[in-house]
Amino acid sequence: MFRFKIFLVAAILTIAPIGFSTQAFAEDQGAVKIGAYLPMTGGVAAYGKMEWAGIQTANSMEPEVLGKKIELVLLDTKSDQIESSNAVSLLTEMKVAGIIGEAISADTMAGNPISEKAKIPSVSPTATNPLVTQGKEYAFRVCFTDPFQGEIAAKFAREQLKADSAVLIIDHSQDYSVGLGSYFEKEFLKLGGRIVSKTFIQTGDQDFSAQLSSIESNKPDLIYAPIYYVEDALLAKQARDLGINTPILTGDGAQADQLIEIGGKAVEGMYFTAHFHKDAATGDVAREFNKIYEAKYKQDVSAFTALGADAYFLLVDAVKRAGSIEGPKIRDAISNTKDLKRVSGSITMGPDGNPVKSMVINKVENGKFVHYMTIAP
Repeated sequence: MFRFKIFLVAAILTIAPIGFSTQAFAEDQGAVKIGAYLPMTGGVAAYGKMEWAGIQTANSMEPEVLGKKIELVLLDTKSDQIESSNAVSLLTEMKVAGIIGEAISADTMAGNPISEKAKIPSVSPTATNPLVTQGKEYAFRVCFTDPFQGEIAAKFAREQLKADSAVLIIDHSQDYSVGLGSYFEKEFLKLGGRIVSKTFIQTGDQDFSAQLSSIESNKPDLIYAPIYYVEDALLAKQARDLGINTPILTGDGAQADQLIEIGGKAVEGMYFTAHFHKDAATGDVAREFNKIYEAKYKQDVSAFTALGADAYFLLVDAVKRAGSIEGPKIRDAISNTKDLKRVSGSITMGPDGNPVKSMVINKVENGKFVHYMTIAP
């Protein structure tokens, strides 16, 4: 999401000019380097900023591994697939021990083939598309996948919200949204629900009158809109302005502070399938992390922040157990991760580089994201 590449080395932030040439920067030759490629500018910059804050906080808690300091190297993907692949290429040239990124699935899938070829493990904090890790040996994530999220969303809609009918609003320009909509629809129908309308938007749209007319005419029990935070906020505002008060359920991609900043009172009562809420985090590491983060940033820990931290903690833990910075050995250690208790909960690595973990349901109340319930896998 940004116009500059950003390098962080041992807590020193250096802004480099645009372009992916190798930059000279202060480094300890004995350090272990961990790379990160995140959207610091562009359409989903909020995600990258939150994840980077989580990574930095985790690094302050665990700054060394194997007796050496850890250097973080951050490259901005500008929320773009080509920039993402370029960033991973540069990180592999820098001989990093592991890579954190990207934030969204499409950009992660642009970078993963490069780290896979280089045999350098990559861990995405929040890329949920099942194809991100499918068929790859060196690609991992610390978040749940879209099929799991879509199915849980449908069960929550039927069992908790008592919705018999739903309207789907899908962003056809985002694989994330298309996938979630498909998984939700399949499970919702299986559970006896009805999809009374399916309508589409595109990232950047600001007028949702056509989509809202479908809601007015069909009068559904629920709007399922697994789209990103800007569009979800604008959709909610326009719906409420028209007097449409149908409950809105969305996905993890909408849970950013900007949703509340843009949507205001219109997003009150919106539900989210999510990875984290601090009130559901009870482990020692999570409590310490929350304390350090909130003292520094003067705000609550977000799901993206927690998952950025957990991607870092997972990599560092694997390097420790591997006793090496060799990619294949770290890869094996990540694959064998069992019950690693960190910020977002307990992580056990399952098949295809996907963790087995619980999901939380959050809700907007009084201008804040609050924990509504936790659902075990």
